[in-house]
Amino acid sequence: MQTKNFNSELSTLIKLNEYLCQLKTKRIIQTRLFSYEELYGNSDIIISRTDSMKTQQINIPFPTPQNPKFTFIDLFAGIGGFRLACQSIGGKCVFSSEWDLNAQKTYCTNFGDVPHGDITLPETKASIPDNFDLLCGGFPCQAFSVAGYRKGFEDTRGTLFFDVAEIIKEKKPKAVFLENVKNLYTHDNGKTFSIIKQTLEDLGYHVFHNVMSPSEYANVPQNRERIFIVCFNKELIPNYADFTFPQKEKLTNKIHDCIEKGVKEKKFMYTEKMSHYNELLQAITSKDTIYQWRRKYVRENKSELCPTLTANMGTGGHNVPLILSEYGIRKLTPRECLNFQGFPKNFIFPDIAISACYKQAGNSVAVPLITKVCKMIWKILEQNL
Repeated sequence: MQTKNFNSELSTLIKLNEYLCQLKTKRIIQTRLFSYEELYGNSDIIISRTDSMKTQQINIPFPTPQNPKFTFIDLFAGIGGFRLACQSIGGKCVFSSEWDLNAQKTYCTNFGDVPHGDITLPETKASIPDNFDLLCGGFPCQAFSVAGYRKGFEDTRGTLFFDVAEIIKEKKPKAVFLENVKNLYTHDNGKTFSIIKQTLEDLGYHVFHNVMSPSEYANVPQNRERIFIVCFNKELIPNYADFTFPQKEKLTNKIHDCIEKGVKEKKFMYTEKMSHYNELLQAITSKDTIYQWRRKYVRENKSELCPTLTANMGTGGHNVPLILSEYGIRKLTPRECLNFQGFPKNFIFPDIAISACYKQAGNSVAVPLITKVCKMIWKILEQNL
């Protein structure tokens, strides 16, 4: 163990144990707390060792299926959008990774275990089991800096996709399911996506990709265009060519299906004491749409959809969409943001800062759309398991 890492890791351990104590007190989980030595021993195993927690699940909202159909790992897990989707169709999560401590808390509250931390660390990768079926993850969009863009896998070194590719190369899962922002396809004049696709193909995978929004494909009233990348190991999955993405479906859920009634807490309301209140008052006149404050003007979303929720909602009030309710102008609540992402009603936030809740909701995925894609992946995998 390197001395310079000891203090930060020990601090994380203390914070995590304190949080587990809170969960235990609230009877959300029952767990034996663990020591630094138990987790680390003589190696550099990081704090979030799920397999070291020895938890007994009590009232966990989303426990692991008793008789799983397939196994998956959950990279860049956030608060567990991919896990919700995979578990809902019979998948068992055998490894998860998420570096953000608040997101780890939310993940633990809902699934009963704490994700591993930084996926770039060799010791984290060493904890990934063999022989899982599906790799899932929403990795960040980053440019590749190697001149020439001709080296495929090596061009990705220094980015988080490199870590994903490294895991795929080592573990050879039957399928891979990745999600990213729509702009990944055109990022850096198309070079970024080209290298990603080439890398996956060089690793022996057939690559499918499509840009979809939950408002068009999953009956969720949010405009959220994302690129979905689905890959199959050609050697292990000979029927890979039968895969198709979900078809579009009619949007029947409306904005009001996601908005809660009776919300009047001061922390969500806008009043005359706030700057630009007069501008909001003049522009926000309909209870049937969602608005955004764009620093100098109000934008009305006339598509009858919620605008794309972003992680920036956690950095300031002006980034959170606005509505006109029976009590006046207010921000969407974190729960409403989860509703616009299609999260189940029994998914809960732990006792964390409201800014962290907004960030987590905006940084997550539209669960119903992820679920639909997972179902299409399973149709292919089940013939080969």
